[in-house]
Amino acid sequence: MKARVFYMLSALLILAVLIIPGGSFAQAVRGVTDTEILVGQTGPQTGPAALWGAVARGTGLYFKGINDEGGIHGRKIKYFLRDDSYMPAKTKAIGKEFVEQLGIFAAVGCVGVGPGMSVRDYFSESKVPMVSFGCTGVTNWIQPFQKYIFPIYPLYIDEAYALTQYFHENMKITKIAMFYQNDDYGKQGLEGVERYVKEKNLQLVASVSAEVTDRDLSSHALKLRASGAEAVIMWAMPTHGALLLGECAKIGFKPQWGTSSTLSDGVAMMGVTKGLWAGMIHSNFGETPDSNHPLMVKYRAWHQKYEPKERWSTFYIAGMVFAEPFVEGIKRAGRNLDPESFVKAMETMKDWQGTGPPITFTPTDHQGGKHVYFGQVQPDGNIKRLSDWMRITK
Repeated sequence: MKARVFYMLSALLILAVLIIPGGSFAQAVRGVTDTEILVGQTGPQTGPAALWGAVARGTGLYFKGINDEGGIHGRKIKYFLRDDSYMPAKTKAIGKEFVEQLGIFAAVGCVGVGPGMSVRDYFSESKVPMVSFGCTGVTNWIQPFQKYIFPIYPLYIDEAYALTQYFHENMKITKIAMFYQNDDYGKQGLEGVERYVKEKNLQLVASVSAEVTDRDLSSHALKLRASGAEAVIMWAMPTHGALLLGECAKIGFKPQWGTSSTLSDGVAMMGVTKGLWAGMIHSNFGETPDSNHPLMVKYRAWHQKYEPKERWSTFYIAGMVFAEPFVEGIKRAGRNLDPESFVKAMETMKDWQGTGPPITFTPTDHQGGKHVYFGQVQPDGNIKRLSDWMRITK
């Protein structure tokens, strides 16, 4: 009799947990409740890469707009932004906070190779989906295959290859030099440039690197001038870009400059370089700030409504570009959201496009973005398009 009563009480307890709103079953998926989805992002709001911090704030604006439209399948996004100052040790600590204290479902963005790598494996082991993770185009996000990571940033190797090709084939430049940050970010840009010049039997006339902590780039500028380069391609953070152009201006070295989409905020770079950024050619992975694309018109309205004091800029917009595929994946996953259903939903995207490049994910390939277009910075900081979207991955 006692045993029968025990089993009946146990069954009733289990049933109560299953049906009571807010019970443990309803919250069995970390970061997902009946009404919310918890999402985290780190971004350098301070430090040498602070200009890139606008990315995370742009994501915040995008989520505000999505929430005010009613959210996704009855859930709204609760967004946590943390400043890591572009320091991997801080990113690592924040990552543990995100998972173990806040209990996020997913991570969106996270600017920087070093910062991203500091939490990549931990997030993967914790089954935290990472969309547009690292906000960079290094192969570290896809090699070896990463089940929970969905990059949309074009690979730096391909981006640098395509930019070198543009200089050589469209502008007939043969003497090309490279300035790069001495880490995976810069080295993979260098690899793309070297790959192209080798294929075309050209010579990379100079290859000059800088450490993240370097602040005196005068010797770097002298080496580039001595090379006789007609064009210099740089793969660096905003601070280094500004410092190098300043040093080159002092010694009268005026090559054609080119850079990655990581330095495509023309207005900001014109400001920090006091106008030296004019004429810079770079690749782009999203619509320009003044684009009349219907979604951009909508996002500008959100900007005026929610965050009018924020500068409407390329980096700020990038935060929306990075978040768009995440929201699309949540929509496709449906109400029964967990890491596995999200992964499967993301892998159904084929040439899906928001304000960024066409996105395709498959069960064997999570490198979603493979397209860029080229633009040139005008004296007012705006971008003149030089090409249409082009596929750069071979």
